[in-house]
Amino acid sequence: ADTSPAFSSVAHMCWNVQFGWLIRNLHANGASFFFICIYLHIGRGIYYGSYLNKETWNIGVILLLTLMATAFVGYVLPWGQMSFWG
Repeated sequence: ADTSPAFSSVAHMCWNVQFGWLIRNLHANGASFFFICIYLHIGRGIYYGSYLNKETWNIGVILLLTLMATAFVGYVLPWGQMSFWG
């Protein structure tokens, strides 16, 4: 499949949209920082033994899996679909 329409849309945003390059960089870095914060929060929970409270820990695991599924559906799948635009 032709992937050029997907990349040309990003190029259009960076070149033709006012402050598009800034929006793209803030979005990418903000999303990465958000996941780093999530992983630090999990690490803190493991360090302090929060996993011993089973119900709370299991809800957190469900939230993490939901968060990762949402990120996958919102980012990975659209890029795959955009390859069919051309």
